[in-house]
Amino acid sequence: MNSDSALHGRAFPGWLLILGALTAIGPLSIDMYLPAFPSLERELAATPGSAELTLAAFFIGMAVGQLFWGPLSDRLGRKPPLYAGLAVFALASLGCALAESATALTLWRVLQALGGSAGMVITRAVVRDRCAAREAARAFSLLILVMGLAPILAPLLGGWVNAAFGWRAIFYLLTAFALACLLAIRFGLAESHATRHEPPLSLGGVLRDYGGLFASRRFLGYSLSGGLAMAGLFAYIAGSPFVMIELGGIPAAHFGWAFGANALGFVIASQLNARALWVPAVSGSVLAVVAGNGLFSLPLLLLGLFLYVASLGFIRAYPVVSQAHYR
Repeated sequence: MNSDSALHGRAFPGWLLILGALTAIGPLSIDMYLPAFPSLERELAATPGSAELTLAAFFIGMAVGQLFWGPLSDRLGRKPPLYAGLAVFALASLGCALAESATALTLWRVLQALGGSAGMVITRAVVRDRCAAREAARAFSLLILVMGLAPILAPLLGGWVNAAFGWRAIFYLLTAFALACLLAIRFGLAESHATRHEPPLSLGGVLRDYGGLFASRRFLGYSLSGGLAMAGLFAYIAGSPFVMIELGGIPAAHFGWAFGANALGFVIASQLNARALWVPAVSGSVLAVVAGNGLFSLPLLLLGLFLYVASLGFIRAYPVVSQAHYR
């Protein structure tokens, strides 16, 4: 641990700002192009729902990518996998911008997620390298704040870019962001993990480590409770552009305000750090009953979604703090 690099007082070290930018890659990649779903499908002459499939493809790539970037960063150090992941992300973002079909865009999105997931995984490892348990909890809380602010700003920015320059410009912007992160890592982030005592990387060892995690009832309890709630969040992200823009009549340029309000609730709740696991269950059940009975009310929909997404800020804070506590 580099104690001289840890958090002191209320300062924001430069390395933590870089980690915040890396943490924002996921939310920016997911949320920035949401307002462009209708125009994207029209330009690519895609079938309805194709834009949602490109988002689902990103989620798949993100889930798979997180499985191997952690072991690689333990064996090779934190910076080399970050270089590789961001390079893949930048290349795939450029591919998304140049895609001529929904199928091509979907494939590029998988590759984009595989690369971008490096930043999501390794940022947490860097915090644990540099900080003691109490400082790590504060650093993780700040990163969660970034993850909450990014979904507020991303749809607003994406809606403006889409209206002014078209949906392809969103992916050009993501390409530029990845290149800027690469430069920041090169010149502003020191290597935080010594690898000389690490055992050789082997598939068997990685599988044994994952097997040990899945054998832990405590780990499974936290993972399932948080994971099931987050599954509802991903369903909301994928379906909200169609529901709000097409069914609710919210202009695409204004979609970010409705989406961002829910993300703001997430930020506030994550900083309050209370237990509220029952809130997403109740609000999600109410929305399911309303939808199942063919009822549609935009105010009720927006209220229910706000309660659901905001309550996830309570849930997401606990695994992070626990990770630091049981370090």
